[in-house]
Formats: sequence, structure tokens, C-alpha cells
Amino acid sequence: MSHYPLVDNLFADDAAQEPTRAGFGRGLKAAGEADERVVALCADLTESTQMSKFRDAFPERFVEIGVAEQNLVTVASGMARAGKIPFTSSYAAFSPGRNWEQIRTTIALNDQPVKIVGSHAGVSVGPDGATHQMLEDIALMRVLPNMIVVAPGDSVEAEKATLAIAGNGKPSYIRLAREKTPIFSTADSPFEIGKAYVLREGSDVTLLGTGTMTYQLLVAAKELDNMGINAEVVHVPTIKPLDNDTILASAHKTGRVVTAEEAQIKGGFGGAVAELLSESLPTPLLRVGMQDRFGESGAPNELLEHFGLTGAKIASKVKQFVDTTAQYHREF
Repeated sequence: MSHYPLVDNLFADDAAQEPTRAGFGRGLKAAGEADERVVALCADLTESTQMSKFRDAFPERFVEIGVAEQNLVTVASGMARAGKIPFTSSYAAFSPGRNWEQIRTTIALNDQPVKIVGSHAGVSVGPDGATHQMLEDIALMRVLPNMIVVAPGDSVEAEKATLAIAGNGKPSYIRLAREKTPIFSTADSPFEIGKAYVLREGSDVTLLGTGTMTYQLLVAAKELDNMGINAEVVHVPTIKPLDNDTILASAHKTGRVVTAEEAQIKGGFGGAVAELLSESLPTPLLRVGMQDRFGESGAPNELLEHFGLTGAKIASKVKQFVDTTAQYHREF
């Protein structure tokens, strides 16, 4: 049985919701309280990214860089070299979207422990439209040597993840959402960089989720039950490094795998899983996410529905996949 604690009212209409960026804000303040080396730098989006909690508590350790994202990460790299633990925040469309070369050269290449916070990622940014709906950041960041890539599933986990990357001594990227999303984990739910967690055991298909898409997979698994399909749900908050053992064990058990992400599947989380399976355990794979296209303007829930990223839409895709794809098993 799975031993990952979930909230009691997981599917209730009044289930608690909160943006993952709110959990980051609490986590950063807590990290600052725990270690005076933690500093924060922002590109003129302090309130939006929830870095304001740290700024208000530690004004002498906060730097407002302004609308200068390349400078944001370059200054942070220098501060890291001087012994600080810098967190940088902006919208993901701008960091890492605008300053990837500086992240590559000043942070990743030199293995400096800068923490890059990409907020407002995914299509759920909503009416801001395609320019601000960052969908390529997972691919951009996981390709960088030395870089850790984390996509928390909810605000509770985002707080834990922020504290974890504060102390990991590595360049790290944390992906956050703008909108409120359901809280499925609890204070007792585990989080460790590089670990994936089985939230629901099953035998017919493995559903691998990262970020807030994991909740949608829990909804999909509930609907699949009514269709006679027993789905295993695995939450993968760390995209790099992947928890190869947990993913491969689940794939071996079910013989079919589906990934879900609010990002481009090409080079993203689905791409990472495809690489792992092709090299270690060839398994039929369906990747759910953005299919090589940009987003659109609209209400967040409307966009998730339009792009097939809701639990009901995912369940329909999984049902078709299971109906047309045989389970593949072989011994390790």
C-alpha cells in the first residue's frame, strides 16, 4: 500500500486551494530564518512572486534588481561565489525565458548554488496569453548540467521544496503557478529532492504527474475506476534528477505509462521519462501536455479544458490508450 498521506477531502467542492507561489513565499521566509546566508533578489515582481514576505522580514538581505533579468542572475551568481545562498524570482517567461544564457554561463557552468524561481508558469497564467505562458522552461532547465529542477504539486509541497533547495548546495530551478490549485498533500507528506511518490496503487496503467498536474491525475484515476481501469498515480516533483527506481518499478508493474505536465512535452517531463524508459525498460508511453504549440488567452480553467489538461479530459485519453495498447512486461 502507498504510505503518502493525502488530505481527507481530496475531491470535495470546498477542498482547500492556494497558489504554489504562496507556499514558496512562506518557505523562503523560513529559509531566511534558518540561515542568515539566504538572500533574495527580484526583478520588479516582488509581490507577484511572493518574495515580499522575505523582503519585509529581512530588508537588509533583499535586493530589488529591477526589470533586468540578465543582471538578476549574474549578480546572484557573484553573491553565491561570495558565500551567500541567493534566491532569484521573476515570471518564468522572463527567468529563465529571457536570461537562459546568463544562467548557463554564470550559474550552471560554475556550479553556483543560485536558486532560480520561475513563477506564473504554464497555460493557467490565463488572460496574459501566449507571451507570458511559459511552457518551455522544463526543457530549458533540465538540459543544463548541474541544475536541479523541481515542480511542486501544491503550496504545501512548494514550501517544503523551497526549504530543501535552500540547503542543497546546487543550482536549482523551482517552477511555480499563478493560480490557486487544490492542496492534496499534508504537513506529514514526504518531500525529498530526487524522490517520486506513489499516491495511489494500481495495476493497469501508471500515471506520472509533475507539478499541479498530479492532482488532475488523481481526479483522472477516480474516473478511470468507473471505467474498470485501475490506475497507479505517481507524483514526480523532482524532474531532475528523476527517481528512476520508483518510476521503473511502477512501469514494470503496470506495463503502460502516461505522463502529464502543464508544459511542452517535447524535451519536458514527458521527454525525460521517455529517455529513461527507452534506455532502461521500453514501455508504451502516452505524453499529455502541450503538443508543440503556444498557449492562448482565456480563463485558467477554460484553458486547461481546451488543452486537455483536466482530470476528465486526461481520463478519456488514458481510456483510449489502455483500450488500444497492450501491457508490456519483462524482467529487469
